[in-house]
Amino acid sequence: MIKNIKNKGAILLMLLTLSAVSNAQIDSTFTHVKINYPDFLNLVNRNNLGYVAEKFNMNIAEANIEASKVFPDPELAIGASDNGQRRMQMGYGFSTELSWTLELGGKRKARIDVAKSTSELTKALLEDYFRNLRAEATLDYLTGLKQKEIFRVQLNSYTILKNIAIADSIRFKLGSITEIDARQSKLEANTMLNEVYQSEADWKTALLELGTLTGKHKADTLYSPIGDLTQFDRLFDLHALMISAQNNRADLLAALKNKNVSQDLLKLTKANRVLDLGVNMGVESASVVSNIVAPTPSSNAVSAGIAIPLKFSNQNKGELKAAEYTVQQADILYRQTELQIQTEVRKAWLNYLATQKQVRQFDTGLLADAQRLLDGKIYSYKRGETSLLEVLNAQRTYNETQLNYYETLYNYAAALVELEKTAGIWDINF
Repeated sequence: MIKNIKNKGAILLMLLTLSAVSNAQIDSTFTHVKINYPDFLNLVNRNNLGYVAEKFNMNIAEANIEASKVFPDPELAIGASDNGQRRMQMGYGFSTELSWTLELGGKRKARIDVAKSTSELTKALLEDYFRNLRAEATLDYLTGLKQKEIFRVQLNSYTILKNIAIADSIRFKLGSITEIDARQSKLEANTMLNEVYQSEADWKTALLELGTLTGKHKADTLYSPIGDLTQFDRLFDLHALMISAQNNRADLLAALKNKNVSQDLLKLTKANRVLDLGVNMGVESASVVSNIVAPTPSSNAVSAGIAIPLKFSNQNKGELKAAEYTVQQADILYRQTELQIQTEVRKAWLNYLATQKQVRQFDTGLLADAQRLLDGKIYSYKRGETSLLEVLNAQRTYNETQLNYYETLYNYAAALVELEKTAGIWDINF
């Protein structure tokens, strides 16, 4: 009796030691910095390198507005002539002319309108870029939470199997079980350890993505997200979602602004076909002609005139037709974007409802049932009332149920992210 008590005490001590060792396997290579979702999204907004680069498009568009306001530059021409002063004493001549193109047809205003509408289009595209970036960053944040839970599940499963393997090793030495059973439990534990290593690598990889999104460059630091994957239950009305998408989607606004740009480009094309006038003024000076045959005093002459181009090129209407076709194309693309948005909202809504039902399946007690089944099998195995195979099957069932649970929670959260992104709304905060 005393011997059995000592053996049980030794087994318990070894199990407790193993549990501490197993839990110590959590990553120690990187420094983990905890970060909540609002702070993470704020870092993405301020430091994401792709978004920072996209913001320069707004600066470029504003600079183009300023550039479109310029008037045509005047031209100054200066000339000199030598009429054979040394040989025939005909004197020197000098001329100065200032010319300027007078734009007609509202060309400058049309250029400014194109630059302004292009700037509005650029702003809409920037908003749409952030809409997609915010959704992508949220999904990566959720992936970090999911992979952490998966790692914990795998580590916990490994701890249980390792404890069984150690206990079986002792029971084999005591003659309670066969050697093959002891070897089998050890093999199962080592196999599960490989899965722990892989899930740990997947977790670290997910955290590295968070660093990329926030523009972080420290190689030994990982952002570790905090949050609850169960906080994504919402109720939506499909009709309200459709209206919200029509009113708020940045890509639909961009399609509308693209129509405006094409219309302004058409106006500019028409304005460029209007004749421009060239205005010039000049002064010519001639020195004294001392030739004895035809002596002439010095003189100054002032001239002014206009130049009218002969725009035979207007007979070619290719550029005008291209601009008209661009307007028609932009209108078709706008309608296509409207239709695409309606389809996206419906699909995202249906997917959200489906994942919602899947999550609620786990609320019926699947996790608790799997836990009770595993605990019961382990208890019976220790008493010699069941086989190792039954324990392993119960362990796999419990493990798969937990993994499916966290995968379903992630899919549910991801479906909400996609639905709100497609509907042009955003109230996600956890």
